[in-house]
This record gives sequence, C-alpha cells and structure tokens, in this order.
Amino acid sequence: MRKIVHVHLIWEKRDLYFGSISAIYDHLSDDQVGIKKSYLQALKLSTGEVKLTKRAIIKVSELLTSSSNKD
Repeated sequence: MRKIVHVHLIWEKRDLYFGSISAIYDHLSDDQVGIKKSYLQALKLSTGEVKLTKRAIIKVSELLTSSSNKD
C-alpha cells in the first residue's frame, strides 16, 4: 500500500498531493499549512484520518493503482 497526503489550502483554494509529510514541507511553509512539520509527524496519521488547521485540511489516503501493466 502506498499512501498519499492530500493538502487542501483553505484560503488559497488549492489542492496538492504529496507522497509523505516531509514532502509537504519541501514545497510549503509552516505558515501555509498552519502546523509545524514536527507536530504533524508526531500525530502519525493513519489512512482515512484528517487533520484540520486554520489554513489547511490534511488527509491521508491510500493510492490505488492498476494491477495490470497495460497502462
């Protein structure tokens, strides 16, 4: 299973998708996300869990892929 982290920036009305919590902070600042990287990592969000901040909605999901190699 591969996880994907969906970040919806509330005020910017943008949706971004990342492969890890660390990747979020390679592209966005603590201020943009509304939570520090260390705190978000400490939460250890599981698939289906959501963290709401004043600036973002952060969701962890499973990335579904095809089992065939026809693509």
